[in-house]
Amino acid sequence: MAYDRKYREKVIEYIDNGSTIEKAHEIFGVGTTTIKQWRKLRKETGTLEKRPLIRKHKKIDPVKLKAYVSQNPDKYMREIAEVFNCSDVAISLAFKRLKITRKKN
Repeated sequence: MAYDRKYREKVIEYIDNGSTIEKAHEIFGVGTTTIKQWRKLRKETGTLEKRPLIRKHKKIDPVKLKAYVSQNPDKYMREIAEVFNCSDVAISLAFKRLKITRKKN
C-alpha cells in the first residue's frame, strides 16, 4: 500500500517531535519497518518522495535479442538460447513478450 507524501511527513514529524516509532505505529497504524524505511529515505534523499521504479531485464536484453534475430533469422530457439546463456523456453517467452513472430519452413 502506498502512502501519500503528506501522510509520511506527518508520521515522521510526530517522531521528530520526541515520540517513539512504536507510539507512531500505534497512532498512525503504519508498520515500524515502514517508518524506519521512511526515515532512511529522508536521510538519504532529503525528502519523502517515492523513489521511481527501475526495472531491468534479468537475463535477456530485448534490444540485443531483436538485433540478433534480425541478423540471424534462420537460427533455432535453442541456438539463440545458447548465445544468451538461457533456456529455449526463456527465449520463447521473450519472443512472446516482444511480439516477435517467426515461421520456419
